[in-house]
Formats: sequence, structure tokens, C-alpha cells
Amino acid sequence: MAFPPRRISFLLALPAVLFAAACGGHDHAADHETDSAEHAAHGDHDHEHHAAHGDHAHHHHGMEATAGPGFTVADVEFMQMMMGHHAQAVVMSELAATQGAGPQVRTLSQRIDLSQRDEMDFMAGWLESRGQQVPTQEQMDAMVMPGLVSPENMARLAAAEGTEFDRLFLEFMIEHHIGAVAMVEDLFAHPDAAQDSELFPFAVDVAADQMDEIHIMERILQNLPSSSPE
Repeated sequence: MAFPPRRISFLLALPAVLFAAACGGHDHAADHETDSAEHAAHGDHDHEHHAAHGDHAHHHHGMEATAGPGFTVADVEFMQMMMGHHAQAVVMSELAATQGAGPQVRTLSQRIDLSQRDEMDFMAGWLESRGQQVPTQEQMDAMVMPGLVSPENMARLAAAEGTEFDRLFLEFMIEHHIGAVAMVEDLFAHPDAAQDSELFPFAVDVAADQMDEIHIMERILQNLPSSSPE
């Protein structure tokens, strides 16, 4: 599956970001200068909106996000929204146990379920420790983010079995993961965002893990039989 051109530059730059993180520093100014130019070219009004709010409270999906010492509104919104993004992946992964998924998809779904539950716990703790609102299930269900599977396709996935389930799961989860990488890219495009000592390595790890799983899913998808065995 091909990545959108806008994502490729971020994916290619990620190793340098990882290296900078390992060295204990990150050149946010250079990243933001490049990403801001890309977003301006794409007419990214959401980022302009967030920047205009500065350190003031911002409401989205019924939640409030405020800046504080060492973190921005964009940081808070990223954590709140990524919790909702992960929540859908957990629901999708749970289906593998009941829909006759193949062994590779079952193993992958367990990995996704465990890792994303752990990350949701981390994000909830990060928000709570900074006095920020942790989204409710209702708020997470109402979120609109890159890569989310539509209700119609979630129903298709829940009704599928065997190889058909595997194929839909992989196709939908690849798009879902690409959306998560896009959310990390968008976070790094915000001026002064992602400089929190806990959030920055977390966001980099999210992108790296999702990219790794995308490659795994693409390989499994390529090797699936064309139809379920009789």
C-alpha cells in the first residue's frame, strides 16, 4: 500500500528524529519550518486555528484543553484524540478472537490490543497529571480523525469470518495506522509542540511502532489466499 506523498517526507525523516531523541535533543525549529511550509501549501486551517488560541483554553469534541508548563494545547489535544484512535483499534483487535482469524492475524491483533491498551493508560495518566480532561467513551466515539474506520466498515468487519475477516482487518488497520502516523506528523507541525519530556518520545514511538506494524500487515495481506478454503 502506497503512502500519500505528504506522509513520505515525514516517514523518511523519522530515523533522524529517533536519532535526535536518542542523543537527548531535537531540532523542533527545523522540523516546524519544513512542516509548516507543507501545511501552508495544503491550506491546513486547523493548525492556524490552534496557533491562534495560544495558551488559552480550547474546546474540541466536548473536551477542554489548556496549555501549561512545558506543554501546549496541541499536546493535550494529541493525547486526547490518540486515546480515541487507539480505542477503535482495540475494538477491531478484539474481533479477531471471535471471527475465525488466521494465526498471523490473531497474533498481530493481540500485539495491537496489548500495546494500545498500555498506551491508552499512559495517555490517560499524562493528561491527569497535568490537570487535563481524559476523554470519556462517548467523547472518543464522537471523534473524527485520520484513518478511522467508518461505522459501516466496522459492521462489515464484525460480520466477516476467516480469510474475509483477515483481509478486511488488515486493509482497515493499515489505513488506521497510517492515520495515527499522520496525527504524529500533525503534532510535530505545531510550533512549540511535542517538547514535553514524556510526550516527545511517546509520539515518536507511536509513529515507529505503527510503521513497523504497517509493514507486517502488508506482508500478511500479500500472502493471504484469494478466498477462504472450502
